[in-house]
Amino acid sequence: MKKILTLICCTMLIAATSCTKKYITPANRTVFFTVKGGTSASSTGDWILNTDPSTGTKSYLVNLGKDGELPELDGYTQANDGVIVSISGDNGTTYEALPQTYSGVAYSYTHSKNLVQLFAQSPNGTTAILPTSDLVVKIVLVDSQPQ
Repeated sequence: MKKILTLICCTMLIAATSCTKKYITPANRTVFFTVKGGTSASSTGDWILNTDPSTGTKSYLVNLGKDGELPELDGYTQANDGVIVSISGDNGTTYEALPQTYSGVAYSYTHSKNLVQLFAQSPNGTTAILPTSDLVVKIVLVDSQPQ
């Protein structure tokens, strides 16, 4: 009886460990933008002075994709997939994932269909700080399967 039970257990063990995993590689998409820094309040580069209508908080913002450069960020992607934004102040050698304080400027972002808005302000959120150097912005759209 022990031999039969041992054979059954071994058979079950072999059958259970012979399963194979199936890996699905998502088709992530990456889009790059270059954002020009400003030199003064009258020469802000690509940045626009913004006042939040609900809080009155000031920041500088840049609209990425406003001219149709982000068709990949469609309604489905907006609702179901992930959006990761990183910035580089050294022409793409290194990237900082947002939100992040970089060189004394607090960067954050929001996204909607076909648009990513990048914000720059003081780390405590009380004043707008104009980024003076050019930035490379990397937007990664990560495929996801809604449950």
